[in-house]
Amino acid sequence: MSTRKVLVVEDEEAIRQMIVFNLSRAGFEVTEAGDSATARRLIADARPDLVLVDWMLPDSSGLELTRALRREKHNRGLPIIMLTARVEESDKIAGLNSGADDYITKPFSSRELLARINALLRRSAPSDDEPLQAGDLKLDPVSHRVTAGNEKITLGPTEYRLLKFLMGNPERVYSRGQLLDNVWGQNVYVEERTVDVHVRRLRSALEQFAVDHYVQTVRGSGDRFSTR
Repeated sequence: MSTRKVLVVEDEEAIRQMIVFNLSRAGFEVTEAGDSATARRLIADARPDLVLVDWMLPDSSGLELTRALRREKHNRGLPIIMLTARVEESDKIAGLNSGADDYITKPFSSRELLARINALLRRSAPSDDEPLQAGDLKLDPVSHRVTAGNEKITLGPTEYRLLKFLMGNPERVYSRGQLLDNVWGQNVYVEERTVDVHVRRLRSALEQFAVDHYVQTVRGSGDRFSTR
């Protein structure tokens, strides 16, 4: 397997260098940026496998950078982890709603950071399973493509994994906790409210192609994939 490339976008040099050191020692190829403009240029020059984005940046916030990347078709599936000292639930929800796939609060250990990165990269990787299909909606794990008829649906890595799991287990209702265990992994520390954010993002992406009705929320119970 080729070396995974991570872009670290952090304006505090001491923190950035600490992250770069630990990721390099773990075998990643690391590039770094101290502001959004530099990050955008580096991503355009050589798209990384994952981006770590600090919430507070000198030229624009990490939220704005993440939103800008998600507006670009070729970067909608780019794995992004938000780094911030903000600990309020509303801030975490805002970070996830901006398009980030995960959220880590400072201070954090190098072990936690590496675990989050590796977990997100695993969720982003394609697998060699049979295609899943319901009506016009098709998910092909080999090509990592989701389509509605002949139209490609662009999903983030977490939304892709969520859809793949639900499509592979149709008609069964899964609670937030069950989805966290099966989609995020049992050793990943993610709040249950995170599931709601990603379900909404998945449904929003599917809605553009009139196939969002397959992903259904059962009030008080959880979510399911159903053709009924």
